[in-house]
Order: sequence, then structure tokens, then C-alpha cells
Amino acid sequence: MAGSTTREQIVGAADDLFYRQGFEHTSFADIAGVVRISRGNFYYHFKTKDEILDAVIDARLASTRTMLERWEIAGATPADRIRSFIGILVANRADIQRYGCPVGTLSTELAKLGHGSRAGANRLFTLFRAWLRRQFELLGRTADADDLAMHLLARSQGVATLAAAFGDERFIRHEVEQMHDWLDRQIDETTPRH
Repeated sequence: MAGSTTREQIVGAADDLFYRQGFEHTSFADIAGVVRISRGNFYYHFKTKDEILDAVIDARLASTRTMLERWEIAGATPADRIRSFIGILVANRADIQRYGCPVGTLSTELAKLGHGSRAGANRLFTLFRAWLRRQFELLGRTADADDLAMHLLARSQGVATLAAAFGDERFIRHEVEQMHDWLDRQIDETTPRH
């Protein structure tokens, strides 16, 4: 966290703790302890845990947008970009096996709590959904692009949930392979036959 502001350090620490411990089980003291600041200095930046949660959601949205922009640049085709989305399950497999998906776990926890920031957390899913829908549209699947995007989101969330439940890396790799095969079939359905 060197070079970052105290506020950024607080948000980064809270983001990590909310993911690993859950929002409800993370206290001001937990976050202040990681950042190594006094409670007074902490309260200068954030008065409530809900303010921190909103800042964490905003930071996750910004980070997700940056990641999607990188995938746009790196992926030569929409299929390549969708494969980048599928690949995050393998790239983040250690954390996913221990804690699940950071987007899914936060959204689920806030829904259970009936928390007012639930809609904000769900914007992360909406961002992925819109981006995936656009990739499927670019593949020529305009009629069912949103259905395909939702299917892929649901499958990735299911994989993350079961990977966390069973701690099985082989399962993640197998499911990712299956998702790639599924994507290939979707592409085949759009390829004109001669």
C-alpha cells in the first residue's frame, strides 16, 4: 500500500476483509488494525461502516471496468475476450476455493442482511452482464446475447460456490474446460455453413 493515501489504504484493507471475513464480521477495529491508524484518524476518513462499504463497491466497480478495458485491448476477438472472463476462475482459484467469488459473496451477504447497499453491489454483476452481452452480440448472437451472458454468469457463480464448498481445484479446471467447450459450441452455431 506504499504510496497510496490513507483513505485508499482503508478502502483496500476493508475490501480484502469484507471478502475474507464478510461485511458483517468486519469491524472498524479490524480495518484500522490492518492499516495501522488510530480510530480518530480512521473516523476522519469514514464515519460509518456503510460509508466504507460504498467506497469498497465504488473501488470494485472501477477495478472491474479497468479489467474489462484490458480484456478489450488484449482480446483480438469477442470469443477471446469471453475466454478472459472464463479464465478468471483459474487465475483466482486459490482465493475462490477459500472464499468464493468476491462479487457473489458480497451480493449474497448484503441480500441476507437486507442492506441498503445491496443494489450497489449488484451493479458489479450488471457490469459483467452488459459486457458479456456485448461480446455475444459481436459474435453475432444478438437475439440471445443476454441469455448467453446470464448463463455464463450463473455458471461461473455456481463453479465459485462449489469450489469454495469443496476446495477442489480439479473441479474448477474441469468446469472451466467445459465452459470453453460451451463457448466453442455457441460460436459454431453462428458460423455460416457452406
